[in-house]
Amino acid sequence: MAKKGKKKSMVDPTRLSVKDPESGLLQVVVETPAGSRNKFSFDPEQEVFHIKSVLPAGMVFPYEFGFVPRTKAEDGDPIDVLILMDEPAYPGVVVKVRLIGVIEGEQREGKKTVRNDRLVAVSGVSHEYSNIHRFKDLPEKWLEEIEKFFVNYAGQQGKDFRFLGTKGAGEAMDLVQKARKNGKR
Repeated sequence: MAKKGKKKSMVDPTRLSVKDPESGLLQVVVETPAGSRNKFSFDPEQEVFHIKSVLPAGMVFPYEFGFVPRTKAEDGDPIDVLILMDEPAYPGVVVKVRLIGVIEGEQREGKKTVRNDRLVAVSGVSHEYSNIHRFKDLPEKWLEEIEKFFVNYAGQQGKDFRFLGTKGAGEAMDLVQKARKNGKR
């Protein structure tokens, strides 16, 4: 039983360690699986995943989309991660990943502009993406297609997304560390 006699619905994934203690890999909680039109989001108040929105017909999430627990990015949410892996997972599944970089971007809603970077990582048990260690290891059109997805996805939410560039795994880990400090406040 939780505080005040309330039953807990599940373990709160936002309380997990940032890194797996055994492997040292980053832990990412999947919110939305690849191929889904549904955008899932974790509600820490109720400790459940819920459907936040639905993408239009023909538009799906190209890869797993999740967050690093115990972090808070500049947009106020846990830091986002796009996970390259062989098969779709489910909301709430924890995937141990290695970072390959960060897609830097800013998002504008009305007059407010905020950074909304997305980390990119590879599942530690992936076969298909095991040789991907940096953006240059991906096909040339990959980044262009992902950029278009984020622009269209933000547009569906009434926001404008502007791609600023990419950086490597070291810079991505620096963002995790910064977001971890912000998450402790």
